[in-house]
Amino acid sequence: MAHAAFNPTLTPLSDHLGVEVEGIDLTKVTTQEQFQQIRDLFDTHSALLFRNQALTEDVHIRLSSFFGPIEDRMADERKAGETFKVPEVSNVRADGTVSEDMDLHTLNLKSNFLWHSDSTFLPTPALVNVITARILPTSGGAIELASTRAGWAAMPEEMKARIKGRGIWHRYSHSRKKISEELSKLPMFHKWPDQHWNSIWTNPANGKEALYLASHAFKVDGYSEEESAELLDELIAFCTQDQFVYSHNWSVGDVLMWDQRAVMHRGTPWPYEQPPNSPVSAAVRRNRTVWPRSDFRKRSVYAKRIGPCTPQ
Repeated sequence: MAHAAFNPTLTPLSDHLGVEVEGIDLTKVTTQEQFQQIRDLFDTHSALLFRNQALTEDVHIRLSSFFGPIEDRMADERKAGETFKVPEVSNVRADGTVSEDMDLHTLNLKSNFLWHSDSTFLPTPALVNVITARILPTSGGAIELASTRAGWAAMPEEMKARIKGRGIWHRYSHSRKKISEELSKLPMFHKWPDQHWNSIWTNPANGKEALYLASHAFKVDGYSEEESAELLDELIAFCTQDQFVYSHNWSVGDVLMWDQRAVMHRGTPWPYEQPPNSPVSAAVRRNRTVWPRSDFRKRSVYAKRIGPCTPQ
């Protein structure tokens, strides 16, 4: 079978992170044809932007599943016969009403304004986030990506020595507590036990190292929680300097995907109080792909599948 031509135009998104990929229709990508080359670009550049795409829910799920199994945090709560749906980041609740500035739905959205990697609190963390914009606000709502690969490479040796070879503990409620004590007490933020991951992860495709950080991180091996908080804040501040950050202002049809092992991200505010029929309401659909278990073990010279990791 003849393979489709794969000759995209690549334009850097920033000096240290990401490329825009032009000339590719993601609805036509298959594992046999174009996906492996997209995966190679993903491993090399850590973030990929595709514009003017028309992803249906089925195509969004199929594209994401090429990376591995789809993360499904609600699987244990779904009723019999209910199928997985692509999650939305939106100010519109399930009943169609708009969340207010200080209610728990909006406060949970605001937790996305903290620098983080997704799902570091899960037993199998996320590999990639695949996001597409469907409805956009008239202002705000940009997403920022920070390369922890570039940050680690540029970091002074003295700072590296304070974290290298140590593991970090992650807890879902920890990031929510930074926003609201009440929010952090919700049962959904206590479904999983604390997870322990190595601070440095190596991409097996190219040997590039990156810091593995998140707002969910609360304890570094060998330090008190107070010392850990100070060190984690310093590391995040270093990796989120302007030279390591790409800020993306959404257009409808944009598809952005990034490597959770080497990139932190955060959202920025938008006018959440607007009604759902207003042009300033917002809905961004996303899929997270977890590391396939066989793939995960291959990468887990530093991270066991179950239980604490052995720091490298």
